[in-house]
Amino acid sequence: MFKGDSILLVERAGEPLKGYWSLPGGLLETGELLEDAVKREVLEETGLRIEIRSRFDIFERIMRDAGGKAEYHYVLVDYICEAIGGEMRPASDASRVEWVPHSELRNYKVTSGTLEAIERAYRMHGAQA
Repeated sequence: MFKGDSILLVERAGEPLKGYWSLPGGLLETGELLEDAVKREVLEETGLRIEIRSRFDIFERIMRDAGGKAEYHYVLVDYICEAIGGEMRPASDASRVEWVPHSELRNYKVTSGTLEAIERAYRMHGAQA
């Protein structure tokens, strides 16, 4: 989600990846449509209501334990969204939420793949602006 040259990031409050910054998101509930889950998760983590503009990326992340066994397996679907209301505040499993200027992204401890996804989104967002 963009606001000028900034993107919305949340700091994870729980494991896995407690203390890391990432794009808002979470688990899909059984029977829930993807776009409904995106809206719900962003609202739960940030207090913001959103409108989805487009889907732009799908990828997998497998996190392995010390022995190499898959501990977590995520299928991530990224969307470009616009905030349309609400009051920004950390909630649910986020300890902080911030609009982060593009030039400052590398100063944040972000989850694996997040910077690459953001850069792809910036290129797509810039082409649509």
